[in-house]
Amino acid sequence: MFLIFGFKSSDRRLAAPVLLCAYCGVTAAQVLVRRTTKFSLFFIPLFPVRAARHFTQCTNCANTRFVDAREAERLAV
Repeated sequence: MFLIFGFKSSDRRLAAPVLLCAYCGVTAAQVLVRRTTKFSLFFIPLFPVRAARHFTQCTNCANTRFVDAREAERLAV
């Protein structure tokens, strides 16, 4: 009997506020993304194995910066 298991990460775009990028210094949209990682069995995601992580990605230079949940909530409004 074979068991096929693994982990699957999925990204969800939450918002795109216009902010100053800390890397390139350009005022551009910073896409706020929430990434969740779930355990999957036979290619079916079952339950999360890691707390949701948030990060912003600059639309100008594509640099990413991880943010905590409190800052992500503030940016999503």
